[in-house]
Amino acid sequence: MRVLKFGGSSVASSENIKKVLNIIIETQKKHPKIAVVVSAFGGVTDKLLKLKQHALNNQDAYQLLFSEINNLHCGVVKNLITAKKQPHILSNVKELLNQLDDVCRGIALVNECSIKTIDFIASFGERLSAYIISEVLKENLTNAEFLDARKLVKTDSSFCKAKVDFNKTNLLIAEYFTNNNNLQVITGFIGSDEHGFTTTLGRSGSDYTAAIFGAALNADVIEIWTDVDGIMTADPREVKDAFSLASMTYEEAMEISHFGAKVIFPATMLPAMSKKIPLLIKNTFNPSFKGTIISDVKEKENLPIKGISSLAKICLLNIKGSNMLGIIGVSQRLFSSLAQADINIILISQASSEHSICLAVEEEFSQKAKLAIEQMFETEIKRQWIDLVEVISDLAIIAIVGENMHNVPGISGKLFGTLGKNGINVMAIAQGSSELNISVVIHKKHLSKALNALHESFFLSNRKHINLFMVGTGLIGNELLAIIDRQQSYLNEQHHLQISIHALSNSKKMLLDEDKYNYNNYKEQMETSQYSADLSCLIEHMKQKNLPNSIFVDATSSEEIVKHYSDILSSNISIVTPNKKANSGPIAHYKKLQTLSKKHNIHFKYETNVAAGLPVISVIKDLLNSGDSIKSIEAVLSGSLNYLLSEYNGEKPFSELVKDTMQKGYSEPDPRDDLNGMDVARKILILARECACDFELRDVQLESIVPQKYLDAKSKELFLEQLKLYDKVFHQLYENALSKEKKLRYISCFKKNKITVRLEEVSHEHPFYSLKGTENCVCLTTTHYHTYPMIIKGPGAGAAVTAAGVLAEIIRIINN
Repeated sequence: MRVLKFGGSSVASSENIKKVLNIIIETQKKHPKIAVVVSAFGGVTDKLLKLKQHALNNQDAYQLLFSEINNLHCGVVKNLITAKKQPHILSNVKELLNQLDDVCRGIALVNECSIKTIDFIASFGERLSAYIISEVLKENLTNAEFLDARKLVKTDSSFCKAKVDFNKTNLLIAEYFTNNNNLQVITGFIGSDEHGFTTTLGRSGSDYTAAIFGAALNADVIEIWTDVDGIMTADPREVKDAFSLASMTYEEAMEISHFGAKVIFPATMLPAMSKKIPLLIKNTFNPSFKGTIISDVKEKENLPIKGISSLAKICLLNIKGSNMLGIIGVSQRLFSSLAQADINIILISQASSEHSICLAVEEEFSQKAKLAIEQMFETEIKRQWIDLVEVISDLAIIAIVGENMHNVPGISGKLFGTLGKNGINVMAIAQGSSELNISVVIHKKHLSKALNALHESFFLSNRKHINLFMVGTGLIGNELLAIIDRQQSYLNEQHHLQISIHALSNSKKMLLDEDKYNYNNYKEQMETSQYSADLSCLIEHMKQKNLPNSIFVDATSSEEIVKHYSDILSSNISIVTPNKKANSGPIAHYKKLQTLSKKHNIHFKYETNVAAGLPVISVIKDLLNSGDSIKSIEAVLSGSLNYLLSEYNGEKPFSELVKDTMQKGYSEPDPRDDLNGMDVARKILILARECACDFELRDVQLESIVPQKYLDAKSKELFLEQLKLYDKVFHQLYENALSKEKKLRYISCFKKNKITVRLEEVSHEHPFYSLKGTENCVCLTTTHYHTYPMIIKGPGAGAAVTAAGVLAEIIRIINN
């Protein structure tokens, strides 16, 4: 014997009912003895409850809504029943609908509706759907017949949440099925009390009905057909990477359904558990998928947890007071007050000090719960033994569930570590000694982020997902996008690393459409984008998405963007940038950014501020962390200026070589930004600050390569023209150095609390003498590297090496 239950989404339309029909026919071929339980057509129960409310308010909308319900059911009959049989079936449907109309008219007349009447109105959904589906089945399976569960499912008179009398119900079901061999199409959700009044088993009670019949008939399997591929590791609407589980135990399924998983009703497990009947969760729209089997069998799996569930719209109630310590009966009175107010407690947390008790309830009951508690402890509150109840709103609960958790050390640590790394604060914690469920309360705004972060941590630990929000599509930005595009497959296959770009902006336009970015045509996409460049809007978009592993990439040289770094870091979003303006601006701002990154446990990476992809800043940090101290830093930190000085041989005028540097992309668009030495000054200043020296940019003693009178030209074009006048002067500097067998190098130096940047001559034994092209070179003299300085050398200019350095830091963040 098999009991098949089909939910509202499975019978939401004529097309869906056809799918249900095929499933029933195919199942009966393999298993001749089956029974079918159906819910109301999708959305009908909600409409019936609205209908009641409209009738209660005597609104005209009542007639419109009733017409919708009428048209839906009659439409299904006309679509699925042959014309010859339609009149008789439509007549029976109309009779039921007329009963519904009469009840609603009565409500409108007396302006009153009892909970007994609410149950009666709600029953029409299942009564109509089961009757219509039974008639549809008769067209193909002549032995099908309609069964009103109210005849057999006997309950108490707790309307809207009736409790089943299993002794009576089991006897009636067994007797009925002994005398009736036809395929029964049973109304889910409803029963009747000892007086014959209609009762309901609670929302999603059709699952419960299936379990009640399955247990009474000692079914082999109870199949729950829904609109997803079984029970999933997390809510697929929130977590795109959620996947179906092959199996669960009853206890795991009860825990995960209690905390928000809508696939199965919690009470469903109880009758099945009593008879050890497996529950099979299947997808009506993908019947070939195996689904999830729920039983008492504990499968040996590598997964430490089985699922992540959640509940939104939660409030915390804090009951605290210094005189609560050691007083016997406080908890009993607290829970009694809420029970009397008919309020369900979802989560409880109490510290061993007994100074406070924290509990979670649904948001809609928070004020009612607060009032009930304060009335119970009115005397204690007046005497100030207990404080007024504190209500904290806009919260959510996340629960990780799995019987295997107690066999794996560190599950709690992994849970809290993952949340902490993503800047998610835990408001309350609850865990039983069985370790079947660990529940935490967090802010509702972080729910999606927390679910995705935890799912990746527990189920996809070998895979990492980076979410980028990027500003700047110039030379470096464009090259970074190209590298990501080229490396995506390699990173995915070799390192299980997936990079997604959720926002992209230049100075005019921006793209904010997730999953629509394409490197091959991003420029065209940006040109036609509906969004004008708006940094505040992009940052707000980034905050609203609130994705785990979010990184903001600033691939510009803009001082305006730097002003937003504090806000970004405070939102628990890491920053990676080659933009040196933040770290070479006011020292107070530099320190603030460092403090924020530590406070929020996120990353602020800027290695490419100084020498493109060369690991200079990270080496200095490692030296200092290991107990070394920096005595001096001497460096060539401009790839473009080193190219000029190393390539100059007197054959081509200096001014022409400057133009070559521009054409090769080695210099800034305006070469004066390099030739004035300010770029180098910012770089050496950053290195000095990394050594804990509180210098400002004005403290740098700067001498530019080119005299100031040329740099002050009104335009770049005029500057390049006037620079020709400097060719002879520069050539003389070159000749003077050559006569001494030396070379010209633009050197920055930090030593003895002094920073200098100037053009100098170096002899052949100096590390800078042999530099070529765009090479940078940094000499670190430290306590440990005193006799022979540590030398870091390599290409220090060019979009490719800088972009590669940015990508390396992005990956480093995730690996950390």
